[in-house]
Amino acid sequence: MKGARGWLLAAVLSLAIAGLAYLVQPSQGSPEHSSTSDAADGASAAVLFAQAMGHPTIEIAGSFTPPPANGLMFVLTPTSPFTAEEADRTAAWVRSGGVLIYASEQGDAELDRAFGVTRLNGMVSSSPATAEPVLAGVTTVAGGLSAIPLDPASNQVSILRSPGGFALGYMSSLGSGRVVVLADPLVLCNGYLDKQDNGRMLADLLGTDRGTVAFDEFHHGLTFSDLSPQAWLLTPWGAGIMWLLVAVFVGLLLRGRGFGPLIPRPAETARADAEWAVAVGELLRRSGARAVTLGVLATASERAVAARTGLPLKPRERFWNALWIRAPELAADLAEAESALQSSAGGEADLLKAAQRLHDVAYPISPERNRLRSTASKEVK
Repeated sequence: MKGARGWLLAAVLSLAIAGLAYLVQPSQGSPEHSSTSDAADGASAAVLFAQAMGHPTIEIAGSFTPPPANGLMFVLTPTSPFTAEEADRTAAWVRSGGVLIYASEQGDAELDRAFGVTRLNGMVSSSPATAEPVLAGVTTVAGGLSAIPLDPASNQVSILRSPGGFALGYMSSLGSGRVVVLADPLVLCNGYLDKQDNGRMLADLLGTDRGTVAFDEFHHGLTFSDLSPQAWLLTPWGAGIMWLLVAVFVGLLLRGRGFGPLIPRPAETARADAEWAVAVGELLRRSGARAVTLGVLATASERAVAARTGLPLKPRERFWNALWIRAPELAADLAEAESALQSSAGGEADLLKAAQRLHDVAYPISPERNRLRSTASKEVK
């Protein structure tokens, strides 16, 4: 019972921390300008506006499917990026007669590519923006204080300009359809429709053909192309879940609970010297390190000879001079074996034969043992 009460107290404390973390999150409004948000930077009023003008409205969610060919679609600041296939499908829908209202502060890489949208570097003052005569009854519109300006091409007609003359919106034809690109989505949001001529501009963009008006909410949530931790950690409910996980982890840690079964460490077994030699040799063979192998063999042989004769190995020149004086026959055999090793231009068989010869010089076999080995070799033949 005591353990159950402890777990119940830990669960209640964790839920309290998670709820508090959720409640203290500052109100973030709708930075993606969702059509389901009633915040000042949301776009729910645009839905009601379209319905009041007699347009059927739909919300694209669950899967990305553009509206009918003669429809109109709003894409406002997608937080989940478009895939290349989705952007190409949107462009094909526009060519078949659709109208796309694409408004985003930073833009989407694939949509910008599909519709040839070019954005300038830096920010400019954007409010109030002056409307070109293309928009009937619209003189000025008000949105955010700054925006990243657009760089329209020759076939892209500017419809909004900043106080400094930079393009903040343009319209272009694509096949049988039309694309409207806006650098500041706030001009279409709830808290701005009653400012300047924003409402008239929205009415002009919607038109009077009473076609279906769709709002893309699919790219305002988690999609398979956007599974980064920021997609949920930066939301209030995601932060609450994170605090819950941290509280449970800390609770288990303080109570000394294990996070899984104990796995015994396997006992280490000693390896024979032959195994290490075979492993190093195989590594050198696979890497094709012929020069390294020759150098290792020659150095090891000289070290063995130096230990046998009592001569210092370093410096190498002094070692060889002393070896020629103290044991000229041994020096001649070692020099000849090293020369044969370095000049072994054949395959592995020649290299092995030269290495065996060098080994015999470095580690000579006693006469009696040499006689026994010769006898055994003759019997095998």
